[in-house]
Amino acid sequence: MPTDFPKIAFSGPTALFLDVDGTLIDFAATPGEVSVPTDLVEDLDALERRLGGALALVSGRTIADLDQLFRPLSLRASGVHGAEMRYQPFSSFPASQSARVLSMDLWRSLMEALAEFPRTFAENKRYSFAIHYRAAPDLGPRLQRALRILVATSGESGLEIIDSHLAFEIKGANFDKGTAIDRFLARAPFRGRRPIFIGDDWTDEAGFAAAVRAGGLAYSVGKARPHVNGVFSSPQGVRDWLRQTAAEMASS
Repeated sequence: MPTDFPKIAFSGPTALFLDVDGTLIDFAATPGEVSVPTDLVEDLDALERRLGGALALVSGRTIADLDQLFRPLSLRASGVHGAEMRYQPFSSFPASQSARVLSMDLWRSLMEALAEFPRTFAENKRYSFAIHYRAAPDLGPRLQRALRILVATSGESGLEIIDSHLAFEIKGANFDKGTAIDRFLARAPFRGRRPIFIGDDWTDEAGFAAAVRAGGLAYSVGKARPHVNGVFSSPQGVRDWLRQTAAEMASS
């Protein structure tokens, strides 16, 4: 088996937090075209059981979308960068108190603005709007400027634009992946465990900081980022590590 990943030792009770796109799975032309390997689902299932349930997906996707990707698994999860929280498998996932649904007026204004940017598309995730420019990466700087003007002139306060892999996202500024990890760590089965968080881009940096602040470890994928203890070269490396870790825990 390849060992294209950092050495991470589980020292004492551990909680594992995992970003999804760019971390567990490889990017595709659109979010709907990604592929989830069958053995990844099996390894997540095994690790979740070995960790006593202290494993959660912390993603920009909605929790409903995560359930479709990883079915038949229903894992503890945070969706839309912390706007949605599910503390128990198969339970409901109400919005966090700090999240609000973005207005349809803002969505319509976004659709009008994107008419000037061919080969871009947007997702309405209720608590955020994700704007993808994977098919036209040269548009990034101009698109970002247009989105800043859109937000500044929208009349809606408390919004921010976050930068991810060939995408921008408009969301409320008062929730993020760091607050999601903090909320998990305040509850069983995560309480009292050392967190490990693995993510890949700017949207994960609040999560890296939260894990380290709680006495845990943080790892990025692709390149080093603030607060991280090491770097995986690719999602395949993360998947290899998860498989090796699940096998080691099964034999211990």
